[in-house]
Amino acid sequence: MSGASSASTPLAVDVAVVLTAVIRPEPEAGGYSASIPALPGCHTQGDTLDEVRANLREAAEGWLAVAHEDGVARAAAEEAP
Repeated sequence: MSGASSASTPLAVDVAVVLTAVIRPEPEAGGYSASIPALPGCHTQGDTLDEVRANLREAAEGWLAVAHEDGVARAAAEEAP
């Protein structure tokens, strides 16, 4: 590639990710709690299975977005003189 810039251009790609979640009934409090072991600190709850699944998807998307932003920020800091 002639004339290519030495700086890399960011590329956004949608990637399907399959993660295993642990969903537990909470008989004393009612509803369900859930977590994704592969994403430390990714926990949520919901009154129904449908609600906990939706909340878990949102929590995982948020977790991954923050991890991405943190990684981008760290990479930028490492490249700075």
